[in-house]
Amino acid sequence: MPASSTAPVVVVGGGLAAARAVEAVREQDADVDLVVVTSEGHRPYERPPLSKDYLRGQAEPDVIYPLKAGWWDDHAIDLRTLTTVVDLAPADHEVTFADGSTLGYSRLLLATGSTPRALQVPGRSLIGVHTLRTVDDADLLAGLLLPASLEGEGKVVVVGDGWIGTEVAASARMLGLDVCLVGQTEHPLQATLGPELGSLYGRVHDERGVVRHRGDVVAFTGESGRVKGVELADGTHLEADLVVMGVGVTPNVGIASAAGIELRSRDLGGGIVVDGTLRTSAPDVFAAGDIASVPSPHYGRPLRVEHWAVAQDTGAHAGRAMLGDDAAYDVLPYFFSDQYDVGMEYKGFVDPRAGDTEVVISGSVDDRELIAFWLRDGEVQAGMAVNVWDRMDDVEELIRSRRQVPRAELEAFTG
Repeated sequence: MPASSTAPVVVVGGGLAAARAVEAVREQDADVDLVVVTSEGHRPYERPPLSKDYLRGQAEPDVIYPLKAGWWDDHAIDLRTLTTVVDLAPADHEVTFADGSTLGYSRLLLATGSTPRALQVPGRSLIGVHTLRTVDDADLLAGLLLPASLEGEGKVVVVGDGWIGTEVAASARMLGLDVCLVGQTEHPLQATLGPELGSLYGRVHDERGVVRHRGDVVAFTGESGRVKGVELADGTHLEADLVVMGVGVTPNVGIASAAGIELRSRDLGGGIVVDGTLRTSAPDVFAAGDIASVPSPHYGRPLRVEHWAVAQDTGAHAGRAMLGDDAAYDVLPYFFSDQYDVGMEYKGFVDPRAGDTEVVISGSVDDRELIAFWLRDGEVQAGMAVNVWDRMDDVEELIRSRRQVPRAELEAFTG
C-alpha cells in the first residue's frame, strides 16, 4: 500500500549513521515525526574511541555520543532503545518488532551496521575470548584490561592485525600489558595499506614491545572454562589471560535480504545496493553506513566502506534524501587511526592487493612524518598522512584532478 503521509520517518540503527541521519532530518523539518529504533540500550553513538582512549579509560564517557543526551527530547525524537526490528514489509511500509508489535513508516532508513566475525575454532566460547564492537564490549574490556583484573600475568593476545586489532593491541600495550598480535600477512594492515606502509606499523608495534606472530589460529585452550592460550597452525602456543578477536565484520543485511531488497554480490564488497541518493530497491527505504554499497562517481564503481566518516557522511546524506533532496552522494572515503604516538589520516580508495598501483612517499618513514600516495597510471587514487596534519584537502584535490602527477611533485609534497 502507499506510504501514509502521517506515518513517521523511521531510522533503524544505533550508530553514527543513524545519529547524523536524524540530525539532518530535523534540520530540514522541525515537525515530521521521527522514530529511532536501536537494539542496544544506549542512544546512538560512534565507535572509533572504543578501541582507543575510551578503552584505556582516558576519555570522558560522553566522548562517544555525537548528540547530547537532552538533544533527543529537545527535538521531539521518539528514541526506542532495546528494541529490535525482526521483519520489514516494504509493500506495507511497516516494520515488525521482536515483541510482535508493528509500526508503519513513510520513509525508512536502515543503518544497522555490522557484526564482528568470530573464529569458528575450538574454545571460542571460553571465558576471556572477546570481540569489540559495542560500547558494552568496550566497557567490559576496559575493566578486564586492568592488570589487577586478569588472573594471570596480564598476557593479551589480539587475533587480527587490521585497524581494530592494531588499535586494541596498542591500547593494551599502553596499559602495560604483555601483548601478542596475530595476523595472516607479513605486516600489520597489509591488506589495506600494502607492504610499504604495513611495515611501518609493524616496526611501530615491535618497538613498543608487541610480539607479532603470523599464522592461522586453530584453537583457544583453557582451564576450568577460562581461556589460557591460543594455538596456531604451525604448533605455536601463545599464553593468554585475555583474547580479543578483530578478524573483520559482517554487514547486518538480514532484514533487507528477507524483505527482497537487492544486495551487492560479495565479490563487489557485499552490502545493500543503493543509488546516489542512498535509496534501496524498495520504495521509500534507504540505507547508510557499513551496510550501504554506494556508487562512487569518481572511482566508477560501488564502494562499501566500514569507517567512521562514511557513517557520518552517508547518514547525513540519507537524512536529507528522505526529505526529497535528490543530490547524488559524491564524498571520497576518509578514515583515521591513532596508535601510540602515530596518528594518520587517509583519503581516497585503493586496493593494494590488486597489484596495479605504485606508492610514492613524501617525507620520512623513519621519522614517521610522511604522506604516502597510491597511484594508478600516474593518477593519485588515495593518500595517507602520518603525523602530518591539515593536508587532506590538498590530497583530495590531487585525487579529483585525475591528472598524471609527476613523481617529483609528490615527493616534494611535504617540503
